[in-house]
Amino acid sequence: MTFVVTENCIKCKYQDCVEVCPVDCFYEGPNFLVINPDECIDCALCEPECPANAIFSEDELPEGQEIFIEINTELAEKWSGNNITQIGDQPEDREEWNGKPDKLKFLER
Repeated sequence: MTFVVTENCIKCKYQDCVEVCPVDCFYEGPNFLVINPDECIDCALCEPECPANAIFSEDELPEGQEIFIEINTELAEKWSGNNITQIGDQPEDREEWNGKPDKLKFLER
């Protein structure tokens, strides 16, 4: 089992989660964060830290979010040079995007 960053992170990218990760398994893209499933140790520290409630255990994903298992795996590899361990620049309009549905089309890969 691993933890998965899901759709609500798109365009929010709060980054509170990265500071509590003991194995630094978060990677950053233009408007989304992912967890590398090969590095995640399933400690669950990140899940309650996410203000957008966008992180879930792989076996507790909300309905319709299963695609994000593949997306996290794919983009963690693609963004392997963009490991993130502390809060950096965040989108100024993140509050406006928090909770909006159907954000997958806005994911910048």
